[in-house]
Amino acid sequence: SSRVLWTLAVTQFSFSREGSSIMPAIKKNTKKTVATGARFVVDATLPADDQILDASAFERYLNEHMKATKGAKAGVLGESVTIERDGAKITVASKSQLAKRYVKYLTKRFLKKSQLRDYLRIISVDKKTYQLRYFNIEGAEEEDQE
Repeated sequence: SSRVLWTLAVTQFSFSREGSSIMPAIKKNTKKTVATGARFVVDATLPADDQILDASAFERYLNEHMKATKGAKAGVLGESVTIERDGAKITVASKSQLAKRYVKYLTKRFLKKSQLRDYLRIISVDKKTYQLRYFNIEGAEEEDQE
């Protein structure tokens, strides 16, 4: 095992000894770049099924108020950001980086504008998904039972 490996930024060289001569073998680096796009889902099925939240109005709000980049104007998304609605699930897909926190911020603003912030909250279900849920109000349930 008289093999020596040297790693450079782009190319790997390996030298093997066959007999008395040294023969270089060049290998390309196999690492691939990953796209930096982001895809987030806001699941609003619970309030939409109860007809408290209008999913099309929420989609329209995101289209009008979302910024594609930090310095861009609101509502001018171009092809870098797409917002789609499938029933009551809103999908925000971006070709560039987009913060999940920004989607949560816009959702909270929509809830506040439509006066639903006191009844609904936005919860992170997993890495790419938010869900709108009702607040658990235990004091109101006890009063209703009496």
